[in-house]
Amino acid sequence: MSPEEQRARSRFFTIGAVRLAGAVTIALAVAITYGRISGVPNAFGYALLLVGILEMVIVPQILVKRWKSPPSE
Repeated sequence: MSPEEQRARSRFFTIGAVRLAGAVTIALAVAITYGRISGVPNAFGYALLLVGILEMVIVPQILVKRWKSPPSE
């Protein structure tokens, strides 16, 4: 496997891992807001929900733009 292919593969898995972490964060936030986890205020659950959505939707797009290869001539 060439270094370019290895780099593309690692970036692909990194983006997938970021999306998965966002989904886990959202699940934790939902558990907090529904009171399944006691001792944690609902406001923290809503804030965590916002962070999870940003992590799942916005951060992968930022990574794709940053890692996009320059146009070939």
